[in-house]
Amino acid sequence: MGVQRPPHAERTTLAGPAGALQALIETPAIEGQGLQPVSAFAVVCHPHPLYGGTLDNKVVYTLARALEQLGAPAIRFNFRGVGASAGSYDEGRGETADALAAIAYGRRRWPNAALWLAGFSFGGAVAVRAAGEAGPQRLIAVAPGITTITVTDAAPPACPWLIVQGDADEVVAPEAVRAWADTLSPAPQMRVLPGAGHFFHGRLNELRDVVLAFMASQAARA
Repeated sequence: MGVQRPPHAERTTLAGPAGALQALIETPAIEGQGLQPVSAFAVVCHPHPLYGGTLDNKVVYTLARALEQLGAPAIRFNFRGVGASAGSYDEGRGETADALAAIAYGRRRWPNAALWLAGFSFGGAVAVRAAGEAGPQRLIAVAPGITTITVTDAAPPACPWLIVQGDADEVVAPEAVRAWADTLSPAPQMRVLPGAGHFFHGRLNELRDVVLAFMASQAARA
């Protein structure tokens, strides 16, 4: 097997419901083999727009690179009103529509590929909201901001999915996430990282490994 090179990075804009969305699309490549056939693509949603969340957030980067490691191109994008994206903050509703627009772009570009949907914090809650309509093959929600925006008005995710939560999270109450997860059917897998705070300082490699283990277990079942 060849050596995986840094992904091919493409900075672009996507058509969103409130105007153009700034995006970064990274496509994995193998040394000597170039870009690989695409069987799945990822869309990764970033933290809260009003508190400095962008597509360059380190947890979002970690999620994208983990899924790229599995061969999936990853779309990271700025929600409306962030960076060069048009529009303004819309309390999760418009941001869910933005995520669905990014997913629609990916499906046009890779029409036969499965969707892997992921998000962190506010973006994790947006990914959960979008999943009911988007129908991803896999869903990953890291410290999902369910106490910031409502997720109960959307259809619950029907695919295998993973919640990763630090038990020292100072932003999203871990007990609130666990109580919410206990109400869901089908139930998500939940991995709690002892001592990890909201931003997973010093724990990003562990977070990546948890995501890769979940994806490997699902691939083995499939």
